[in-house]
Amino acid sequence: MSTGDLLSIDPLELKFPFELRKQISCSLQLLNKTDDYVAFKVKTTNPKKYCVRPNTGIISPRSTCDVIVTMQAQKEAPPDMQCRDKFLLQSVKVNDGATAKDITAEMFNKEAGHVVEECKLRVIYVSPLQPPSPVREGSEEGSSPRGSVSDNGHGNAAEFATAARAFTEHYEAQDKSSEARALVTKLTEEKNHAIQQNNKLRQELELLRRESSKTGGGVSFMFVIFIGLLGIIIGYIMKKS
Repeated sequence: MSTGDLLSIDPLELKFPFELRKQISCSLQLLNKTDDYVAFKVKTTNPKKYCVRPNTGIISPRSTCDVIVTMQAQKEAPPDMQCRDKFLLQSVKVNDGATAKDITAEMFNKEAGHVVEECKLRVIYVSPLQPPSPVREGSEEGSSPRGSVSDNGHGNAAEFATAARAFTEHYEAQDKSSEARALVTKLTEEKNHAIQQNNKLRQELELLRRESSKTGGGVSFMFVIFIGLLGIIIGYIMKKS
């Protein structure tokens, strides 16, 4: 905390839990220690990188004001996680009852004779807190960690890949089983159809034999041809089934 003549500032270091491609915010609390109205203004060496709300304002006597500093999402981390950005907070007494609309840049001009109090703030990047690793059920205290689990998550990735592969194989096996059942059903239907055709042909053959015996003649040439064709058809059907 900084204790100046006009404002107390907490904290003096803007700490951002740095994460790539993520917008991060931190806050400042400004306390007016005087019985006067105090105007403040926040400046930064890198205005495109940060958004300050509010960046100017009026603090009533013995009152506080919260300032939110937001760092835009960064695409890459700085070397060694060191940040050179800085902030400057200026404060000056103003007339009683002044509002934010009354603030001008001239108020903070020391060369114009204004008494301006200044405080420099550093920017620090800190590593984000990591959640604790879940404890496996049935693990005993003091037991060595399993080889499939690692701090960087490689073990979890391997387990996920194994589970995904098993899931895929399971459904592929089900698909193959369905295809096999469909093929067996189709062959069974064709076999039953062939048996029906065979029985029908046998009945027709028996009928021809009876008619031939009634005529009292020998076996005709057409009957021999019919029997030969019947054998060929039955052999083809049985071979296909």
